[in-house]
Amino acid sequence: MRERIVTVDIGGTHARFAIAEIDSGGVVALGEATTLHARDHASLETAWEDFARRAGGALPRAVAIAIAGPARGEVIRFTNNPWIIRPALVGEKLGVDHWVLVNDFEAVGHAVAQADAGYFETLCGPDVALPDSGTISVIGPGTGLGVAHIWRDGAEYRVQATEGGHIDFAPLDSIEDAILARLRKRHRRVSIERIVSGPGIVDIYETLAAMEGRAVTPLDDRTIWTNGTSGADSLAAAAVDRFCLSLGSVAGDLALAQGASGVVIAGGLGLRIKDSLIKSSFPERFVEKGRFEGFMSALPVKLITHPQPGLFGAAAAFARLYP
Repeated sequence: MRERIVTVDIGGTHARFAIAEIDSGGVVALGEATTLHARDHASLETAWEDFARRAGGALPRAVAIAIAGPARGEVIRFTNNPWIIRPALVGEKLGVDHWVLVNDFEAVGHAVAQADAGYFETLCGPDVALPDSGTISVIGPGTGLGVAHIWRDGAEYRVQATEGGHIDFAPLDSIEDAILARLRKRHRRVSIERIVSGPGIVDIYETLAAMEGRAVTPLDDRTIWTNGTSGADSLAAAAVDRFCLSLGSVAGDLALAQGASGVVIAGGLGLRIKDSLIKSSFPERFVEKGRFEGFMSALPVKLITHPQPGLFGAAAAFARLYP
């Protein structure tokens, strides 16, 4: 039976709300997203009330919530967001009868599993649809590096969120050796998330500057991404290209580890740098796995272009639990 629910995607800075329609275990419609700043609201409850006012009345009595962090435990806290969520009290606080809380990248996995084929663009490999059976690796660079995999068997699927972003970084050339050496001065152990994430571009940029003997004014990651993708700064552009190389290597490693039959690059950053990814040597790095180059070349690698995968995926997770 077709049902309306509220779907929410909560990060460190923003909380996004929308009304979704679900039916037969899937999402059939997703309304326009409303983005609220967490700092402007004392709690999820007051943000919920604000969204209700903006939506023009009473909200559906069911909610799906994607959370940037572990979605379990008696109390959920956020790194950069002052809100505290007690899962047992969600029904009482929000006035809902049914609710689902999932990790934000688990929600992305559900989005990958249920989104229409038109929301996927080929990055490398054969230009075919993702396979209906087997494992799909999902890698999402953003503030950190999200990693999940989906096991599919026709219409059935399962999503497994992981902490794959914290495996060790493996440099493949002298430039990546230098990036690792720089990071080792601050971290005893360097994970792939230190490089293949939004903030990681700063260390890539500053390493390249040091290699060329340049004195550069410290820039934040947003400025480097903007200057690099626009071509306004050649050094920033080189940093973006180096990021794409590392992402290709990491995506290939994870596909091998997970026995993937297809790969999806997700996350807001992946979508923002789509043009840079397509023009970069990401494909070469992805397949550069020695004796397995033939195997890697046969894997379809896609970029998900859905504008709100967190909201869509949270609603999809709810639909699977309450078909």
